[in-house]
Amino acid sequence: MLRLIIAVGIFFFYCDAQETFFDGRTTIELHHLLYPTGPTLRGNISLSGDGHARITQEQLSEEDRQQLVDLAKRDAFYTLRATVGGSSGDPVILYTSTKACLLLKNFLLDNLWVSLDHLGSVIGIHQVVAGSQTCTNGEELNSEFASEFTTGVFVKHSELAPIPDTASFIQKLEREREARERGEVKDNRGFFAKYWMYIVPVVILLLLSGATNPEAAAAGRR
Repeated sequence: MLRLIIAVGIFFFYCDAQETFFDGRTTIELHHLLYPTGPTLRGNISLSGDGHARITQEQLSEEDRQQLVDLAKRDAFYTLRATVGGSSGDPVILYTSTKACLLLKNFLLDNLWVSLDHLGSVIGIHQVVAGSQTCTNGEELNSEFASEFTTGVFVKHSELAPIPDTASFIQKLEREREARERGEVKDNRGFFAKYWMYIVPVVILLLLSGATNPEAAAAGRR
């Protein structure tokens, strides 16, 4: 009996540890579109359940570096593809782009903003180049830069807007209606406030009748 209890305890502890380790973990594969033939792997981002991010990136080959220079000389965009995969469901593919010349002038320093919805699912990714450098037409660019991206990853959580308590408001209206029907609610308004909707039409009719028949009104005054 004791062995059975210990075995059951170990089983539930293992299941709980597995659930804690895998719960909410999301992997984002990063590929850059440097070649017309297709994307090449840049790295991976791992998001834990509490929103912490860890990134690992590949070294750039000489061909990759030269392709970046060619994109910058053509004032073209560097495009990054992010493939989001989780424990279940189909992968989600997202894209973000920035000027290639900005990446070169900032020595491949960039930031990636990962947006999450209120459930913790990735809904967007945006690449931002650090610094305030600008591109100039005809500027000489070379391949003397780092062979690996230096990237900061920031996670942005969506905030839920306040939701009106419609159910409580409807219940309050129902209670007030029932109280009026039982006569528990007294109307403390003045005479005019209670019956203005009857008084105003009569006054308007009197004014209109006097304006349309001025002779009768004058005879009445004599």
